[in-house]
Amino acid sequence: MDGGGDAAGTDRTDANGPGPDAGARTGPDAVARTGAGSDAGTHRAGDDGRASAPARAGTDSPLARSTGDGGGGRTETAPAGTARRRGPVVAALMLGMALAALDGTVVSTAVPQIVGDLGGFSVFSWLFSGYLLAVTVTLPVYGKLSDTFGRKPVLIVGIVLFLAGSLLCAAAWNMASLIAFRVVQGLGGGALQGTIQTIAADLYPLEERPRIVSRLSTVWAVSAVAGPAVGGLLAAYADWRWIFLINLPVGAVALWLIGRHLVEPPRERGPRPKVDWPGALAVFLTGTLLLTALVQGGVAWPWLSAPSLGLFAGSAAAAAVTVLVERRAAEPVIPGWVWRRRTIASVNLALGALGLLMIAPTVFLPTYAQSVLGLGPIAAGFVLSVMTLSWPVSAAYSNRLYNRIGFRNTALTGIGAALAVLLAFPLLPYPGEPWQPALIMLLLGAALGLFQLPLLVGVQSTVPWAERGTTTASVLFCRQVGQSVGAALFGALANTVLAARLGGSGDLDSVSHALANGSPDDGLRRAVAAAVDHVFVGSAAAAGLAVLVLLCLAPRRFPVIKESVGDGVQVERP
Repeated sequence: MDGGGDAAGTDRTDANGPGPDAGARTGPDAVARTGAGSDAGTHRAGDDGRASAPARAGTDSPLARSTGDGGGGRTETAPAGTARRRGPVVAALMLGMALAALDGTVVSTAVPQIVGDLGGFSVFSWLFSGYLLAVTVTLPVYGKLSDTFGRKPVLIVGIVLFLAGSLLCAAAWNMASLIAFRVVQGLGGGALQGTIQTIAADLYPLEERPRIVSRLSTVWAVSAVAGPAVGGLLAAYADWRWIFLINLPVGAVALWLIGRHLVEPPRERGPRPKVDWPGALAVFLTGTLLLTALVQGGVAWPWLSAPSLGLFAGSAAAAAVTVLVERRAAEPVIPGWVWRRRTIASVNLALGALGLLMIAPTVFLPTYAQSVLGLGPIAAGFVLSVMTLSWPVSAAYSNRLYNRIGFRNTALTGIGAALAVLLAFPLLPYPGEPWQPALIMLLLGAALGLFQLPLLVGVQSTVPWAERGTTTASVLFCRQVGQSVGAALFGALANTVLAARLGGSGDLDSVSHALANGSPDDGLRRAVAAAVDHVFVGSAAAAGLAVLVLLCLAPRRFPVIKESVGDGVQVERP
């Protein structure tokens, strides 16, 4: 479990007074929660039950914990809740998540106005690629920093960077400057995504964590529906620069709430933590080269061209340097245990497969809805958005299943259902009715909610506070890389199918031009339908890969760290 406090369904007391639940407990079982230090004097067992080195010292008022089933009997003295009142902090987390979630959907609807004002149509895709690249490569760095210096300073720095990037984007004078400032936004977005998920795990114990994670998922769902509308309204009736300026008041409120209500106790005095800046730079360089090769390959240049081969070779060399640097570092950015521990490695690979399979619905379904079904952009967006309606609902109730059958089996249930749903898509009739793919997306969202949340909650619950930021960041990093690989792989697959169906002269760009100039002819519509069918089959293969990873690598029972309150354990108040 997390550093979050007592068992589900009980009221709480923290270091600064009562929490949001009325009537804080008193008596011998009451827990005074001390905030976000490291784990003092603990021996953490690995997934095989063997004890590893003691965790670093942290809070002065530990809460003793012991493992649950499959945990090898390990104990943890964990810091507990980090907030005076959880309500304001949760509101700040949701606002911070909204900044990241709204960003892509709002900007995408204003691209015509941005290009019309600034020019640079040939490189406008870097408005999204540059942001995604910056978010992805900084996730591991921010994860390690949050474990070293605490969540609060990292989150504040992330919000400030994001707002600074937003302000600079609003002042951009050409496309090159706008792309550069979007990268600044992405540097802040990496801190937002990873740290918010980590704080959510810190605040809530295992039994309650689906509630907060489902709330954060709801933010993404609302953003998927509202983002295009907000962006379209601002671009049409105001100015595209307001798309970035609107972030400022939202971020300011989030900053105020975090600064006022998120409380982390002073860390114990000792040697100043060492930051592995060479490792951070090596990770950043490796990720930048690899993602640039994946994003631009087959788009800006052919896959077998000198730029692609050079970038892939450079990323491989940088990865080798990263491994050497990290092995010698006292506090590596990406510790070796992230991949040595069976549970974390299996979750990383499984959620990397999730990022891979998500490309089919998020990237190709809107084109399918417009070109094959003949829907407008808004209706096409609705076909996709129904997935975001069922996802948080199934995620919120997933704890009722994983409390019975375990994290791995719940995730297997979800990804197995997703595999069946993805394989059902190519069976849809041509051209079909809009409700048919909408139903597919509704079922897919419900299945993936059962898959992602148990894995995220489960893996966060197997590590102490001092490792949770790094663990969460590694999971999100693998999912982001999976998305980049999926975009490159399935984009090439779709273009290959289109070229074969259209006599060697078709690609996704031709579809976009046909949609812009009016309704595509029947031959192009059938080619698009075939291409998207192949992409969904590829996504089903990614789901099958996730099934194999969970069956072969993931332990049957995650080694969860559980709180042990009472039973002779002394719990001191701060």
